[in-house]
Amino acid sequence: MQSQLTRLEVLAPEHWQAREAAHQRRASRFTAPYLDRRSAGRKHPVEDFLFTYYTQKPGQLLRWHPGAGVVLTGEAAAERADWKYYRPLSAAECADQGIDDGGAVTFDAERFRRERAETVSFTRIILSGTAARPARFACFGLHEWAMAYKSQLNGVRHEYLDLRLGAEGTDGVVEASRINCSHFDAFRFYTPQAAPLNTLQPTRDNQRHMEQPGCLHANMDLYKWAYKLSPALPSELVMDCFELSWRIREMDMQASPYDLAAWGYEPIRIETAEGRAQYAAAQRGFAEESQRLRSRLLAALELIDR
Repeated sequence: MQSQLTRLEVLAPEHWQAREAAHQRRASRFTAPYLDRRSAGRKHPVEDFLFTYYTQKPGQLLRWHPGAGVVLTGEAAAERADWKYYRPLSAAECADQGIDDGGAVTFDAERFRRERAETVSFTRIILSGTAARPARFACFGLHEWAMAYKSQLNGVRHEYLDLRLGAEGTDGVVEASRINCSHFDAFRFYTPQAAPLNTLQPTRDNQRHMEQPGCLHANMDLYKWAYKLSPALPSELVMDCFELSWRIREMDMQASPYDLAAWGYEPIRIETAEGRAQYAAAQRGFAEESQRLRSRLLAALELIDR
């Protein structure tokens, strides 16, 4: 046990509680407006997505965790002893770390590895495989258009939004384009008429082989993989992934067939050459940022294994 504990970072109450408060301020910028809208029965086509599509609840996002390799000290830390995947340090462990035996707690890596082994393994496969593949930048956000294809027959996913080019104009863009979506969780929402038009046929089974770092949805999903590893990851890293996903969602919907003028969003007109160039440039920037986050997530996975 001693060799393991010498690698832990010990945080005094004033230090970790300051980080906790900063995290809650950071997260509440996103959670508070969403909760207000939800209470009022209002929808937002861009800003609701991370709270309705993904499974982490606003309260879970607000809760701060230091991640693996950290000891929290003080009376307030003792309250976490009953939180899932936390454990109190024994008197001997506290003495080994040179801290008072007053309720110090740390992440329970052994229990997490035992109970979440499948999640850890799959996340490592997805992250490392995606990071190693070349990025592709020729999808131009057409997945959202494929989800609205033949809306006269299928309706639209966002029934309270108008199509910017109308139903026929939307169909015309789909039919005149080469659709190259590699992400199963986007492809599965295609209309029945659009699915055969995709040059690829992603499935849940081949997901681990098809994810690539140019894909906006694969990059948005960094938030999903981060919160699935909670509380093993520091919440600051989870929020970095969340904020990236938030900005990608904005761009994704700007390039969609929907008219978002009422919400203050200018369209990225991917039906034009200029719009496609604008989309691809932003996509490249997100890909570079996402690769850096993947590296940080993979490094955090290594801490879990220690």
